[in-house]
Amino acid sequence: MQARKLAVDGAIEFTPRVFADDRGLLILPYQEEAFVEAHGGPLFRVAQTIHSMSKRGVVRGIHYTVTPPGTAKYVYCARGKAMDIVIDIRVGSPTFGQWDSVLMDQQDPRAVYLPVGVGHAFVALEDDTVMSYMLSRSYVTQDELALSALDPALGLPIDIGVEPIVSDRDRVAITLAEAQRQGLLPDYTTSQEIERRLTAVPVST
Repeated sequence: MQARKLAVDGAIEFTPRVFADDRGLLILPYQEEAFVEAHGGPLFRVAQTIHSMSKRGVVRGIHYTVTPPGTAKYVYCARGKAMDIVIDIRVGSPTFGQWDSVLMDQQDPRAVYLPVGVGHAFVALEDDTVMSYMLSRSYVTQDELALSALDPALGLPIDIGVEPIVSDRDRVAITLAEAQRQGLLPDYTTSQEIERRLTAVPVST
């Protein structure tokens, strides 16, 4: 598995090998050894997995978790095609306000690790696009906030030639600048501290 650091501090793209034969193919989207080497510690204990299906043009996000408690994610496109986007919304981060994107499909499958405190969005590029998530903490509705993926100041790559399909919640989401003004964004140092606890190597006794 190959690993590549993204433009957002702490975010990592993983590209696993594809084992194909006349029966089909086999892919290992998450491999602890590769994660340890790229990140520096074993992945957090997985508290929950999520599976979503979207039709072409659906934009989900920008979503993030109040920090604390904070949540880290490992995201993989199990079917279809999506543009996955990570946005640094951690106040004080060296890459605050920056974003990076990863094209996910079955021809050259990739996965993305999103550290604690960052924002996440994706746009489905095909019908029946399936996204699979591993979360470090169970989803709690009141801890989940949203920013506008259509924020012109961010300029996210979500224009695919069709009208974006968004939820009512995402349609009324505020901009990054407004969220910062209201004090709603995660703090970088706090996010880093939570990240270290999630990925701490257990000490043998």
